Amino acid sequence: MQLYIHVPWHQCLTIQSYKPSTYTMGEVNPSYILSEEHRPKHVITEGEGIPLIDLSPITNREGLSADPNKAVEDLAAKIGEACRTWGFFSVINHGVPLGIRRRIMEVARKFFALPVEEKKKVSREDHNTAGFHNDEHSKDFKDWKEVYDFYVNDGMLMPASHELDDPEIVPWFTPWPENLPEFRETCEEYGRACEKLFFNLLELVSLSLGLPPERLHGYFENQASFARLNYYPPCPKPELVLGTGGHKDPSALTVLAQEDVEGLDVLRKSDGAWVRVKPVPDSFVINVGDVLQVLYKQLRLCVDTTIF
Repeated sequence: MQLYIHVPWHQCLTIQSYKPSTYTMGEVNPSYILSEEHRPKHVITEGEGIPLIDLSPITNREGLSADPNKAVEDLAAKIGEACRTWGFFSVINHGVPLGIRRRIMEVARKFFALPVEEKKKVSREDHNTAGFHNDEHSKDFKDWKEVYDFYVNDGMLMPASHELDDPEIVPWFTPWPENLPEFRETCEEYGRACEKLFFNLLELVSLSLGLPPERLHGYFENQASFARLNYYPPCPKPELVLGTGGHKDPSALTVLAQEDVEGLDVLRKSDGAWVRVKPVPDSFVINVGDVLQVLYKQLRLCVDTTIF
């Protein structure tokens, strides 16, 4: 993440697919096998889930019976509380059309159903993080998954090297598959819709701090939206591996679309328990990433100092 310190990644738009297919990744290579303490836990808290928040006050103001301004104020308070107590929440009536969500799921399935040789034609390279890869690690173990990463705004400018005194800037592009003509158009349309959702959420976070809604926009004037399609193939030894190990997101917000199969667990701040996130139709799971957590703490400190 240090490569991108000058260009904040404001969101990670993630598609998760857990549904089985005829394809598997074969036998479990030792590099995938987790140590005993990191293996999947059978005891997962099934009680109170992450907050479910209705965004109608900002996506359908005309349909509100109550005072629209008061409704937005109450909504911002719910967002702020969810950020502080959970760091996760789900949203419904979010404004992302159901049609584009269905299409992104469809093209993702088509891509991951391609032969491995075809997918590797658009593999990630050392100098470019976009593309297909199936060798990602969480801590010291490989994740049991395949991913395809793309930039919502292709051709973004990035530092040419790690060196702080290197002034060279180079464009980064997504390697798109040539044999799926609708793939790029669908991914980019979906990404733009989720970008709009991101900025709506960003304004609500700002309002929850008692600040003007546009207060955080300046931090993301040169942002780069990074998107990922995740696929978790069937595993012959699921008790030994994880699709994705425990981690934090180095983004401002992660906008996560689940399918209707459970598989996502989040760590509850209050007691450290892992909580299973039950899929809600046409919802998104929102994760507060490292970038926004830092901004949030700094802004809360500034606000508190001003008041007191």
